[in-house]
Amino acid sequence: FPVTIATPYSRTRIPTTLHTMNRPVAGEAAPAFQAPDQKGQIRSLAEFKGHKLVLYFYPKDDTPGCTAEACNLRDHHQDLRQAGYRILGVSADSPASHQKFIDKYELTFDLLSDQDHAVHEAYGTWVEKSMYGRKYMGTDRVTFKINEEGCIEEVIGKVDTKNHSAQILR
Repeated sequence: FPVTIATPYSRTRIPTTLHTMNRPVAGEAAPAFQAPDQKGQIRSLAEFKGHKLVLYFYPKDDTPGCTAEACNLRDHHQDLRQAGYRILGVSADSPASHQKFIDKYELTFDLLSDQDHAVHEAYGTWVEKSMYGRKYMGTDRVTFKINEEGCIEEVIGKVDTKNHSAQILR
């Protein structure tokens, strides 16, 4: 299956053995989504119309890289809000797992539970991975900056988990 390499101006397809959906790129409309948050409330892209949104995909609650990323966003939440951003994290973990993660690290934003991978697939972040020769499907750590009109401003594919807020605000 082809992988889409995000550039600001076009989609470039390269052959690969990884299975992934086409990833939306800057300038395109953000795919609509609906998924439950940590409280089980259904959240959607439509509720953020008129606000800038940071939609970040991460592999798993309470793991080192994901915790570093979430805590960096928590620590700089006020800066992100002053820049007009709302934040939503997305992983395949359950709402209960998200609530424990939020409570443990005092996160100041909501997390979406995408257990059926529908949101991941719409954003091209459910991909084949390989570790120690074993192939499996999992989340590609990617962040989408979405503007007030629901268009993607930027796709951040090389996430620096310890400095992610600076990547967003640059």
